[in-house]
Amino acid sequence: MAENIPLSPQEEQLVRQLGRLVHGLPRFLEEDMTRTAGIAMTDFAVLIVLAETPGQCLRMADLAERVGLTPSRITRVVDGLRTQGLVTKDRDPDDARSNVTTLTATGRAAADQAHPHYVASVRRRILAHIPPESMPATLEAVSRAADALLSNYGPRKHPG
Repeated sequence: MAENIPLSPQEEQLVRQLGRLVHGLPRFLEEDMTRTAGIAMTDFAVLIVLAETPGQCLRMADLAERVGLTPSRITRVVDGLRTQGLVTKDRDPDDARSNVTTLTATGRAAADQAHPHYVASVRRRILAHIPPESMPATLEAVSRAADALLSNYGPRKHPG
């Protein structure tokens, strides 16, 4: 069984480097977004997911899944965005047990204003270090690993 085969030195290094990236990247994106755009990365992630969704609204459970947050965490984030007038939260007309979050015009403007700062941070922190010719293979490998890891939480497919 492959699970019992010891890791090669290269495999061990890959896992360690991925761990460093997974733990460090959110911290640095958060610092960059807060400093340059004045918005928390998690808040921006919620706004951009809503902005890219047809109708600019999602059920809370679907929003949590797309952003990668727990149900309790998405509730806190959405409640904070709601107090700023960036989203609304209402009962789902199709399921009274669920809530729907909708992006407001103010929220759309905030996402649009923050987006160039996000792009600059991602380019500097990640993309500048991946040769363009390696991008397709890197995307495929990372997507396969993410899909396999997250498959226990329902169907998730990477975009594209």
